[in-house]
Amino acid sequence: MRIEDIDPPREMAGAAPLILQTLEAHGLEWDGEVMYQSQRHGRYDDVIAQLYQAGDLYWCRCTRREIMAGGGFYNGHCRALGLAAEGCAARLRQRHPVYHFDDALQGHVSVPAGLADEDFIIRRRDGLYAYNLAVVVDDMDCGITEIVRGADLLEPTVRQIALYQTLGANVPAWVHLPLAVLADGHKLSKQNHAPALALDEVRPALWQALTFLGQCPPPELMASRIDEIIGWGIAHWRLDQVPSREKISLGSLT
Repeated sequence: MRIEDIDPPREMAGAAPLILQTLEAHGLEWDGEVMYQSQRHGRYDDVIAQLYQAGDLYWCRCTRREIMAGGGFYNGHCRALGLAAEGCAARLRQRHPVYHFDDALQGHVSVPAGLADEDFIIRRRDGLYAYNLAVVVDDMDCGITEIVRGADLLEPTVRQIALYQTLGANVPAWVHLPLAVLADGHKLSKQNHAPALALDEVRPALWQALTFLGQCPPPELMASRIDEIIGWGIAHWRLDQVPSREKISLGSLT
């Protein structure tokens, strides 16, 4: 279990314990201690130092406004300037661009060349660590071999693969599930002010999740115990029944 709390300005007070409480209420368990990214800054700094010493990282002072004015993708302006770290972002020197990868659900996924070729940020100018760095280091340290997550992270996957390869690590297998979206196309998320899961409606929520993922649970399963619903889902799980789409409108399920 990992709590991704590396971006304090965007975090909601009390979110971490609520997430754990919600998972437990829904019968979802985890192995070992909870990992908090906010407690792993030293590890991330070690990897940044390792990349810098290997010549795979450099410091960049370009602003987002400057990059957007130049077309949106970073053009490597600071790559050969030899800047110091102070007041700069850390960029990975892109030696292993990944233009496509295979996903067990979404199939063969390709991304724009500009995205694949870009020297991307792994630590921001304000000192906050980039998502791509944190999740790759965490998954390496935990020995993760398969990653299942939402399809909104399809494009960032190529950067994460590039970072795995730069660090000489094995690349995991990928499964990107469709996002649940509203009629306006926005995904259900805290950023879009979606309500939290009701802890007194656990069984219907689990049944609806199985239905959303194409597993066709029988109607009578909704009246079963929480552990029985989870057990049914495990016993009957078929990835080939999950819709191979990036988004599914909740309105289409009613």
